[in-house]
Amino acid sequence: MSTISFIHAYIGLPLFAFFASLLLKKRQESALSILSYSTAGLQLGLVLIYGFFWLKGGSNPTQFKELSVYSSENYEFFIDFLVDKLTLVFAFLGASLSFLITIYSRYYLHREEGYKRFFNTILFFNLGYTLIIFSGNMETLFIGWEILGVSSFLLIAFYRERLLPVKNALKVFSVYRIGDIGIILAMWLLHHLWHANVTFTEMNANVSMNHHLSNATGIGLLIAFLFYVSAAAKSAQLPFSSWLPRAMEGPTPSSAIFYGSMSVHIGAFLMLRTMHFWEQQVVFKIFLIAAGLLTALIASAISRVQSSIKSQIAYASIAQIGLIFVEIAFGWDNLALMHILGNAFLRTYQLLISPSIVSHKIREQLYQNSSPLELKDSYWQQTIRRLYILNLKEWNLDLLLYRSIWNPLKRIGRGWKILNFQYVFWVMAVVLIVGIVLRLNEAQFSAQLLHQLPFFFAFWGFLIAVKAFTERDSVRKSLTLIMFNHVSISLALSFNEHFDNAHHAWYLSGIVLSWAIGYLLLTRMRKTEWISLDNFYGHIYEYPKTGFVFLMVCLGLSGFPITPSFVGEDLIFSHIHLSQVGLAFFTAFSLVINGLATMRIYARVFLGPHIKTYHQIAKRSS
Repeated sequence: MSTISFIHAYIGLPLFAFFASLLLKKRQESALSILSYSTAGLQLGLVLIYGFFWLKGGSNPTQFKELSVYSSENYEFFIDFLVDKLTLVFAFLGASLSFLITIYSRYYLHREEGYKRFFNTILFFNLGYTLIIFSGNMETLFIGWEILGVSSFLLIAFYRERLLPVKNALKVFSVYRIGDIGIILAMWLLHHLWHANVTFTEMNANVSMNHHLSNATGIGLLIAFLFYVSAAAKSAQLPFSSWLPRAMEGPTPSSAIFYGSMSVHIGAFLMLRTMHFWEQQVVFKIFLIAAGLLTALIASAISRVQSSIKSQIAYASIAQIGLIFVEIAFGWDNLALMHILGNAFLRTYQLLISPSIVSHKIREQLYQNSSPLELKDSYWQQTIRRLYILNLKEWNLDLLLYRSIWNPLKRIGRGWKILNFQYVFWVMAVVLIVGIVLRLNEAQFSAQLLHQLPFFFAFWGFLIAVKAFTERDSVRKSLTLIMFNHVSISLALSFNEHFDNAHHAWYLSGIVLSWAIGYLLLTRMRKTEWISLDNFYGHIYEYPKTGFVFLMVCLGLSGFPITPSFVGEDLIFSHIHLSQVGLAFFTAFSLVINGLATMRIYARVFLGPHIKTYHQIAKRSS
């Protein structure tokens, strides 16, 4: 079997199965489950057969360009695949666990209302995971990275009639979007180092890497830290550890496949894939060792005081992944791979049997009254109690993220009174008209002014995105602000050279089309339903098809790889100069906040308990 045939078959299986599952009806439970575990089973057979011949043939890595999507001067967006030891280990892990868990889910979710939706999402997740592990460059990896984030949101919010799963799904998605900043900015810096979209083989080649980092060691160190931000967000390392227990609101099989085994180890995969890029950077290696050890210690302590068995397993897994990061930092890649396999299979087993353990242990619980605290405790006893309380509060990691990121953004959004409903569209119209006039007459202005204009319009777009994120009233206003943000970013980049009308079309075509469809859907719903952003309305009960189309709209507005705008996002960063740090930061942050704002709109309009009282009111949590 050739490598190209193997990759096409391995990636084509979940892609075909996902679209086939969309055509099956809800009542066809057997067909859905058979399709899912047959796909995973065939993948497992493929990786075992190919792995045998690969080892026998000398274990040589193979990389090839699959498809060139867009090409221009000094830029090419292409799909690239790589097969090596790391790829095959993660492929074996994913196929094995997907095969076992889909068989388990066939019976566990029997007659569940969301049975079809669960298997649709699992196959979608499998596609994203496969694209990540076979990716040969950052662009291909980012496609799978985005698919993993969306499928994670959908699985956590599987019990979408309950309030807490939906809220926790938004929390987890917000952390994932923070990790996206690291990937986006790392791609931007790598493009300036290589002056092209670099492959992993080129990035990890010693001669090529040393040549490009010889005069840019600071940039190389920054790229390494950006890789860590993305990996830490995906693998729940400090300071992002608090999201993993919240993700356990989904069904037990999804907790096992996502947060016990496959998805939670993707951060370790990213660090292993880029290991040769940063292994000579001693400062980063020391930081990675310290961060991994600190995560392992804190997560291990938190796991010992959890009252929920799923939370115990989640924090225990976080602790082990922290040690895996330490092993990667020391260069022990083979040990790290063995550790990943052992931890993934163990946590999957523990999560799958957790319902049985709870039902068994609940009969053996003993309730004892503890003695009152003594007034004259020793200093050591007081310290132990303080640590116990701190671990119960999970070291206030949730509070840290709220105070450092989300609360400042909310204050900024609520402080811009000029962007209130009666003024916002007039203000936007004036700013955009001024920007277009400046762009058409830029030859008449000084170079210093033109150099500042991209930053101004990017910062303005960032404020619009924050306002859309904090909007609590009009859904259509928030959706329109998101579209205006993208227009502002496109206008900001137009002042840089070589950003022509074709680039505007690649970036804005999917955005404008998604906004138009979404606006029409919301306008039609407003004729018969009350919709706002001050609550969760649960309209998916009575409008399932509208909800699905609106989800596609939200994904299109956030730059998900279903429209040309995904290529456009990468394209605009190729035109941001290395000296324009503020422009790159506010553009990246705007894209991240836009993704959060769009999914927040979808969740509040269509998910949660239904606003109408004749529908059953579910419990807050599962």
